Amino acid sequence: MDKDIVVIGGGPGGYTAAIRAAQLGGRVCLIEKDRLGGTCLNRGCIPTKALYRNAEILNTLKNTEKFGINIHEYKINVDKIMKRKQGIVDKLVSGVELLLKRNGVEVIEGTASILDRNTVLVKNKKGEEIKISTKNIIIATGSKATSLPIEGAYLSEVMKSEEILNLTKIPKDLIIIGGGVIGMEFAAIFNSMGAKVSVIEALPNILSSVDREISKRFSILAKKKGIKINISTKVCKIEKSNEELIVYAEGKKGKLQFKGDTVLISVGRIPLTEGLNLEKTEVEFTREGIKVDSNFETNVKGIYAIGDVNGKCMLAHAAAHQGIAAVENIMGVRSQKKNNLIPSCIFVFPEIASIGITEEEAKLKKIDYKVSKFSFGANGKALALGEEEGMVKVIGRKDDNRIIGVHIMGPHASDLIHEGALAVSKKMKVEDIKEVIHAHPTLSEAFYESVMGLQGEAIHMLNKTS
Repeated sequence: MDKDIVVIGGGPGGYTAAIRAAQLGGRVCLIEKDRLGGTCLNRGCIPTKALYRNAEILNTLKNTEKFGINIHEYKINVDKIMKRKQGIVDKLVSGVELLLKRNGVEVIEGTASILDRNTVLVKNKKGEEIKISTKNIIIATGSKATSLPIEGAYLSEVMKSEEILNLTKIPKDLIIIGGGVIGMEFAAIFNSMGAKVSVIEALPNILSSVDREISKRFSILAKKKGIKINISTKVCKIEKSNEELIVYAEGKKGKLQFKGDTVLISVGRIPLTEGLNLEKTEVEFTREGIKVDSNFETNVKGIYAIGDVNGKCMLAHAAAHQGIAAVENIMGVRSQKKNNLIPSCIFVFPEIASIGITEEEAKLKKIDYKVSKFSFGANGKALALGEEEGMVKVIGRKDDNRIIGVHIMGPHASDLIHEGALAVSKKMKVEDIKEVIHAHPTLSEAFYESVMGLQGEAIHMLNKTS
């Protein structure tokens, strides 16, 4: 065999798997048809968060007076914003390239298809075909943004997330179809940059995967910032009239029209399996993804699928974790128990992050649970930052005080969630957190107080658990 492992796709899951395999002494080849880093690094997580930082600064500038600082005028230079964003992406892509090279991973630019469980065919950019023999194949081709089967969905002014990241000007009136994570992140970014934003969501709530209490509170805050949110509203068609786009929809109050200069369709992503030749390999897959077992191995021995393409969890860090798990299983070193608890972070204002079960899930599973909540309005560091909106919500079992869910909406929630992730993943109890001294004044104290509230021992709030 030429290789121990061939990885198809150089996104977070693919390149992580390739590097880990090389660390374990494997002969590895990574095939990527576009740029290393995949959607996350080039057209998703990283460029979006670069723009989020711009939006964060703009939000601060709008509120400088309460800090005793008067700024009379500032201007947005979209060209510089986009250059900065691209510079960050390019720097990280170069870093991935260097890591792969230093770890001895062979990288081939081209499009891959699977001939059989031990052979991958690569067609490079010159049109040349290369056959690679391998003991194992890891499919890490990711996902692509899906659209709506409606009239007008493919007008040039109607964009998906990848396209809106490269705008040359800020929309005046932005209509976002889809109130999920990606849709609400772009709503927050462009609202901060001065666009009038309207969100249309078919479900009864935006951010439907988030703990209901958190999503409802966030919805109120988003509306206060000027984001118009329309729930239980179905889009019927999009039409262009002169320089204006008209979105026709139906809601609880009947037929509706939304007018704007730009439309973003953000209604989810689907696994990317086209061109892999899976039909002829007998690998089982559906529109929802490639079917895998607990080791991320398909029904065909030696062929694995990790990340978005298996449809289990469409998050970059989940893909990376799965990539390492698959490789360690292949190389015979996987011994630790698998962790299926994945933290989720949403970069809106304020940030939202969660780990473990929501209160709704606890009720559905008939878990005898209790809830403790601590407001950032009672946290000294949050008040000093001028970011007192939000809370830390901790869900624990009544029988043994084990922490089973942590949900945060507030400043730096995406950083704070990891203490919650450790607590939930390691099945920690209130007593395990109690003796861990938290520095003062810090935002982390809000997590500590919320945990202590589960057994009525919080100091800086009235102890009421439910």
